Amino acid sequence: MLVEEGARVAITGRDAGRATEVAARIGAVAVPGDAATDQSSCEAIVRAADHAVSGLSGIAVTAGNNRSAHSTLEAATDEIWEETFQHQLMATVRIVRAALPRLVTNGGGSVVTTAAYSIRAPHINRVPYVTCKSAVATFTKDVAKAYGQAGIRANCVCPGIIETDHLAARRVALAASRGVPEAGLLESMLTSEWHMDVALGRLGLPEEVADLVAFLLSTRAAYLTCSLINIDGGTDF
Repeated sequence: MLVEEGARVAITGRDAGRATEVAARIGAVAVPGDAATDQSSCEAIVRAADHAVSGLSGIAVTAGNNRSAHSTLEAATDEIWEETFQHQLMATVRIVRAALPRLVTNGGGSVVTTAAYSIRAPHINRVPYVTCKSAVATFTKDVAKAYGQAGIRANCVCPGIIETDHLAARRVALAASRGVPEAGLLESMLTSEWHMDVALGRLGLPEEVADLVAFLLSTRAAYLTCSLINIDGGTDF
């Protein structure tokens, strides 16, 4: 969506092959690296991105899931907590920390982070995940307060259940295993199996989240900062 709007875009991820393939397909530049485990990698990512787009003006950190993060307190070992801390919180902190000096030097810009709607509706089966995503939200507000006068805006997007590639594949697999149509399957599972009360009665689409992120990165959101924005179809447990 950013590319379609005319932005120069660099994308990153630890899977260099996937990043390169996606970048080529959408018209972006790939700058692979592992933000979850390597601080120097983050600095290299930001330096390469700044060069690739001829001056960084915004970043969006959309850290993916580590499945073990969705654990109860009793099941969450120290190793699970540490993995979640690195993947969900520190990956965000490292990238933002590396990007801020360049954004300031370039005259300001926008930071968008990703938490989850569940930070406002905690669930006992996602204790490490919700805890670290709550920290992402607080960190983002701190950045907005600390760097506002330098022309930096920082906002945190809190998605609900979004039909990413993973969930789309799960829809197909579940329909095949249960011998039922794909249409409406996950929607029926929202309440019956996942106990999620979604006002709109459906999963979100990736492009709907992308539209919000693109808005927050743009000058259309010039007076919007320090906000937590749910995009969850009206979800609560």
